[in-house]
Amino acid sequence: MSAGLLILSAFLASAVEMVEALTIVLAAGLSHGWRSAMTGVGVAILALAAIVAALGPALAVIPLDALRLTVGGLLLVFGLQWLRKAILRASGYKALHDEDAIFARELAQGREVDRRLTTGSLDWYGFTLAFKGVLLEGLEVAFIVLTFGTTQGHIGLAALGAGVAIVLVAGVGVAVRAPLSRVPENTMKFAVGIMLTSFGSFWSAEGAGAHWPGNDASLLGVIGVMLAASAALVALLRRRRALVTARAVTAS
Repeated sequence: MSAGLLILSAFLASAVEMVEALTIVLAAGLSHGWRSAMTGVGVAILALAAIVAALGPALAVIPLDALRLTVGGLLLVFGLQWLRKAILRASGYKALHDEDAIFARELAQGREVDRRLTTGSLDWYGFTLAFKGVLLEGLEVAFIVLTFGTTQGHIGLAALGAGVAIVLVAGVGVAVRAPLSRVPENTMKFAVGIMLTSFGSFWSAEGAGAHWPGNDASLLGVIGVMLAASAALVALLRRRRALVTARAVTAS
């Protein structure tokens, strides 16, 4: 895998997760105060750092073939989930991810919570909401960085892609103080689903003892096949949905 492809994959996956985390943190900060929300963010970052520090060296001692087989299988699970949702949204069978609606819901729920959860200057609901959002989304980022980086022997490059995404999303979020609803999130999830599924297939086969023609260059072919198959599924589902709609209109 080229360095550019590794960085791009980590960047896209991390950006998607951080957009979702930003929406939750904004809702926590606006409804229960920025002190509590940012404290939750800080504690979540420390927890993620501890997890990465513990898992990084452990992954490094696993034999490469076993690591690629295991990581490839896990990436296939994650990638197919992302890809399935992206295909259903692109074909109209599932509503697009709406950050504005999620933000409004989280904000409304936060404002309804009993203020007795506040202790001193710290609001525990705001703290917990921000902590949970950053920790859960951050765990996926950490997983992608560790698995991509360790499998290819370039954790630094994977971390670079993730770091750029985190800084970019956080910077824009601080500037606008609103959810990034204009980010083409489904397109990004579609791309990430393709990447994760392709890497998962490639590494699983290598871990099982298969040899790809052209070595890492074959990964581009796998990505092309996954992209073509996914685009065909979107077109097929759109046609099917149009037929069902037309029949319903005719019947009525």
